[in-house]
Amino acid sequence: MNFFGIITNSIKLILSLDLQLYEIIILSLRVSLTALVIGSLLGLITGFLLAMTDFALKKLIIIILNSLMGIPPVVVGLIVYFLFARNGPLGVFELLYTPYAMIVAQCIIVFPIVSALSQELFEQNWRQYKDLFRVFNIPKLGIAIILIKHSYFIIITILMSAFGRAISEVGAVMVVGGNIEHYTRVMTTAITLQARMGNLEYALALGIILILITVFINTLVYIVNLRRK
Repeated sequence: MNFFGIITNSIKLILSLDLQLYEIIILSLRVSLTALVIGSLLGLITGFLLAMTDFALKKLIIIILNSLMGIPPVVVGLIVYFLFARNGPLGVFELLYTPYAMIVAQCIIVFPIVSALSQELFEQNWRQYKDLFRVFNIPKLGIAIILIKHSYFIIITILMSAFGRAISEVGAVMVVGGNIEHYTRVMTTAITLQARMGNLEYALALGIILILITVFINTLVYIVNLRRK
């Protein structure tokens, strides 16, 4: 079958609402969105605390967080694998090869992105408005709420970028999830498997969906940036 025939059949597969196909898509979104919520919440808290406080190891921690933004996902998967392996420190929870292990791996990917970028953002705003905050004696929780509202559009951009990184990675979820059918198979691992099996129509259908999700995320980021400007 030629290239255009494969594309046509892939689109037909998407429009046919194939149950297995959309099961993979829903699991991918569920894992990545859960990881985004948890990782972003921890990242925003960490970024805010780093911006508001000064201590001896602050610069070192910031350097480490910035370095971890580019950590290879397969290395993250390997770390989580050792943590949840039977003989690992968290092996008692038996989370390896489950969606929960995949969520943990993607949280580790999301966390440094959100924490490093939000720290820089919060610190810039804190330096600009700290005298005003001190005059009105605003507590830290109130400062956090004000800074988030003030930088709402930029934070949304950071979160969307982190989500795009999480949903498009394959190495970590392959290592800790095992690509188990009907249980831990997500879009990226399914694409890899189907391509190896020669099932190009199925792989391309998932690829099209993944591209559409990525385009949607980038469109949201673009619109947010336009509104901010």
